[in-house]
Amino acid sequence: MGSRLLKRAGISPKTCEQLKRHNIESCKDLLKHTAFEVMHAAGLSYQKTLEMMETVSKVIAPPLTTALELWKHYSDSRFLTSLPALDKVLRGGIPCGAITEVTGPFGCGKTQLCMMLSVVTTLPKELGGLDRSVIYIDTESAFSAERLVEIAQNRFPDYFSSREKVVQMAGRVHIFREMTCQDVFRRLEKLEEILIATKAGLIILDSVASVVRKEFDTTLPGNLLLRSNVLGEEATTLKYLAHQFNIPVVVTNQITTQIGGQGSGPDTEGDSGIVTAALGNTWAHSVNTRFILQYGDGHQRQLLVAKSPVAPFAVLNYTIQKEGFCMNGNDGEVTLYEGTDPSLQAIRVRTLINLDTP
Repeated sequence: MGSRLLKRAGISPKTCEQLKRHNIESCKDLLKHTAFEVMHAAGLSYQKTLEMMETVSKVIAPPLTTALELWKHYSDSRFLTSLPALDKVLRGGIPCGAITEVTGPFGCGKTQLCMMLSVVTTLPKELGGLDRSVIYIDTESAFSAERLVEIAQNRFPDYFSSREKVVQMAGRVHIFREMTCQDVFRRLEKLEEILIATKAGLIILDSVASVVRKEFDTTLPGNLLLRSNVLGEEATTLKYLAHQFNIPVVVTNQITTQIGGQGSGPDTEGDSGIVTAALGNTWAHSVNTRFILQYGDGHQRQLLVAKSPVAPFAVLNYTIQKEGFCMNGNDGEVTLYEGTDPSLQAIRVRTLINLDTP
């Protein structure tokens, strides 16, 4: 809530402009200063300053609610993925107002899933979509407009039979290529106004791990703490946006090797070292739902529901086709398994090559 801009917290435009000159733009910026500092920055009387700070405090304070209200809200706050088996396991689809992470080895389909979800978001509500735009933050230059169109035309051939519908869909997926931690965070800070202007119904960050792993060598003293702080700020901002606009946020993550660890999930082999989701335990607790993509036998791959507040630990087999994710002709056989700590869940890969420790 602290990330909310002051102009969306009931503060007058004139005062917002005055505070902006002193780098005070969000509620968090305001409340970390003393009343005297804010008074001088805003050019207000002390009494007016106290009233403004009290107003801002009330705006960002979590509202009192009941379990009944949350229960009623839950049924209307799910995003159908167009994968009936997965939606059933998740009791209605990916949750809105929360962060869903997709992690797995390179080439397992993380970006493919993100592009498929982007297409679904733009669909009319009567076809299971949200009829909204998409904010897609690409940190690996992995997004492909050609592939997006291919998925749309093959997954929903009747709807995307005309060029006009394809062009309309592609125009509603807004791509931002950000290649540094600073660029990503600046983009997230400015995303509130973009969400309003584009009427977006989905935020995708592909990938959250790419930039931080390149910029923070965690073998150097202090870097692990710095990286955790950066990830914590990103998670806080994403959760605020998800909650404020009641939309799903999907992020992708990479993998790493835990030396000497033991896994207890499906397809775990050996105990000298296991492959797990990157970014460590603190980040694992920042996400609300975690999907793990891993390799199975032959062309088959597996999607594991490794963390969810509502779903059991489940395994669904899938393949990547022209239409994106395919789960056994949309029926998708689901297998349950005994879960483990999501930050230690073993991931099955084809080849282990130079994976760094988080």
